[in-house]
Amino acid sequence: MKQVVQNYKTGELAVLDVPVPGCKPGGALVRTSYSLISTGTELMKVSEAGMSMLGKARSRPDQVAKVMQSVATNGLPATYQKVMGKLDSYTPLGYSLCGVVEQVGPGVDDVKVGDVVACAGNEHALHAELNWVPRNLYAKVPDGLAPRHAAFGTVGSIAMQGVRQGEPQLGEVALVIGLGLIGQLVVQLLTAAGVRVVGADPDPARCELAERLGAAACGDPASTAVEAAVAELTDGHGVDQVYLAAGGASNQPVELAARLCRDRGRVVDIGKCRLDLPWNAYYEKELDVRFSRSYGPGRYDPEYELEGRDYPIGYVRWTERRNLACFLDLMARGRVDVEPLVSHVSDFEDAVETYRRLKDGDLKAVAVLFRYPEEKGEAAAPAVAVPAVRRGGGVPAQARPAKRPVRLAFVGAGNYATSMLLPHLVGRDGVELSTVVTTTALSAANAQRKFGFAEATTDLDAVLGDPSVDAVFVVTRHSSHADLTRKALLAGKTVFVEKPLALSEDELAGVLAAVEESGNDRLQVGFNRRFAPLLQEAKSRFGVRTGPANLRYLVNAGRLQHGSWYLQQGTEGSRFAGEGGHFIDTASWLLGADPVSVYAVSTSGNDDLQVVLRYPDGSTATISYVTTGPSSFPKETLDLVADGKVLRLDDFVRASVYGTKRWVSSRLPQARDKGQNAELAAFVRAVRTGGPMPVPLESLVATTAATLAVRAGLAGGAPVALAGAR
Repeated sequence: MKQVVQNYKTGELAVLDVPVPGCKPGGALVRTSYSLISTGTELMKVSEAGMSMLGKARSRPDQVAKVMQSVATNGLPATYQKVMGKLDSYTPLGYSLCGVVEQVGPGVDDVKVGDVVACAGNEHALHAELNWVPRNLYAKVPDGLAPRHAAFGTVGSIAMQGVRQGEPQLGEVALVIGLGLIGQLVVQLLTAAGVRVVGADPDPARCELAERLGAAACGDPASTAVEAAVAELTDGHGVDQVYLAAGGASNQPVELAARLCRDRGRVVDIGKCRLDLPWNAYYEKELDVRFSRSYGPGRYDPEYELEGRDYPIGYVRWTERRNLACFLDLMARGRVDVEPLVSHVSDFEDAVETYRRLKDGDLKAVAVLFRYPEEKGEAAAPAVAVPAVRRGGGVPAQARPAKRPVRLAFVGAGNYATSMLLPHLVGRDGVELSTVVTTTALSAANAQRKFGFAEATTDLDAVLGDPSVDAVFVVTRHSSHADLTRKALLAGKTVFVEKPLALSEDELAGVLAAVEESGNDRLQVGFNRRFAPLLQEAKSRFGVRTGPANLRYLVNAGRLQHGSWYLQQGTEGSRFAGEGGHFIDTASWLLGADPVSVYAVSTSGNDDLQVVLRYPDGSTATISYVTTGPSSFPKETLDLVADGKVLRLDDFVRASVYGTKRWVSSRLPQARDKGQNAELAAFVRAVRTGGPMPVPLESLVATTAATLAVRAGLAGGAPVALAGAR
């Protein structure tokens, strides 16, 4: 693999071929997607390496003291050889990255291969293609957060720890001196915490950027603008906190802090600046000077960082890893925006030139990212396996007496079940609502009363063991779908499960293992749009397709209400994982095939996605899933273009086909019909007759695998091949 290194004696920078690190116990081997150059800390190190030996000594008096002690202990010749040997060695650069777990070591159970993680540490999160990272120095990246943004996790943790040391309170006013990378992040974190911020930096562009990101006012510390802003915001009392995020040899920052801080205010040193405190000024105001140690508690403690011994949360609320996870969460929720800080993205192979341009001033940047290539020797696109469907020789679904009504049981009776499914089943000829199962007795009783179920219970096992129940509907929260489906299949029931079938590859594999073990493949997933009468007619009017097609599907999903369980992405998956299968299934049905690859990109700060599906005949489908559109615009619009014809669907209200002849449907007078009634009719018919299920199991699996591949595509930034796709 390749890694960026530097010779501290000569100043040489290089990208070297080095061995792949071993995957030791207690950590994970991570393949880097993006790593972040700290334009403050790293450039200082690069600049020091280019100095003369005397210059190096002057810049690091702490190291000179160690050398003198070694001379006294070991003698000059031995010390000289030791120092020269250390200086004339390659040292690593980097400490903040995002990548994909490639291997997990023994004792690691919090991540798995394929997980996207943000990593920290100047010995573990290096500018290298592969890094071994101990468990307390990585955190999983929330769904929807772009890897290039997650690469900011470590520097974000540094800024966050500094803010925590300042103990800001709602309504306070803070001064941030130095608006480089750390300072810009401190500004955003303070703003998110309800603090008004004044910034100070001699660079007008950085001042303007900080104001765009939330600062009340910014200016050159040598001017009167900063002092005037502080006086106006604090009624002349001075700021409550000062954050020193500047570097260099000037003592101006600490002097400015003393002048503009209120009586008994707090001064927090985050950067590496000169700290020659003016005694009188600090004494008279009794200023509280605090230091912020890197990413947070645990830093420099080998038992925490290397051995994985966490601190009890009751004693240490915010550790390195908890700070890292918290900052990732803030970015994922749009409370912190790092995209405006990205001045340049460089290919990893151009690392040496990028450092040279930064050092020489040719490249002026707040933040620079390295973008890494795909693994050599592999296909350019990562692959997600589409599990093969194997039907074993177990006991198939139970036979049903021909003249007896189809007896249905519902597991779950939430809003979707009671509004979109059960109304189509109540009173249907040949259907009997047998039992409703919920986790709370009251909701089961309500469903029984409203829809006429024969029984209501909270005992799932009793329903699965009831031989008179022909089919089970799984209409619960997403996280339980796969497990309940698996249990119902093993019990010999025909199953209708609302989307999604599974939230992970492991869950999907578990469902298919149940099919193979039981021989029961009687499964339907609630992909109802292919059954919509309007779309069915439009497809028929379009006719048989001979050439490849382009399909565009705009889904104006809208924002979720606060408190919606769809927002619980840690347990229930992302919004697209929950409902994206609807749109992939519709596209695949219209195109008559299953996708062979998936490419996905997300919009910073929200759940908006662009998903591009490629099909065996060269057709493509683009699904634009947006949450930021107006509610007045239709939710779903679709265009299919092929063979000189266009099929258009307008939100299941009107459809049209343009070709040699034009067909336009009449506007439906009733509510939009998205196919639930026809879908349920087809499902009940299959249960009654024992005929084929409405959608082949292989298609359901392919759609689910493609939906799951969106997450992998977002993490890797490249198309994901669906290995084994038909």
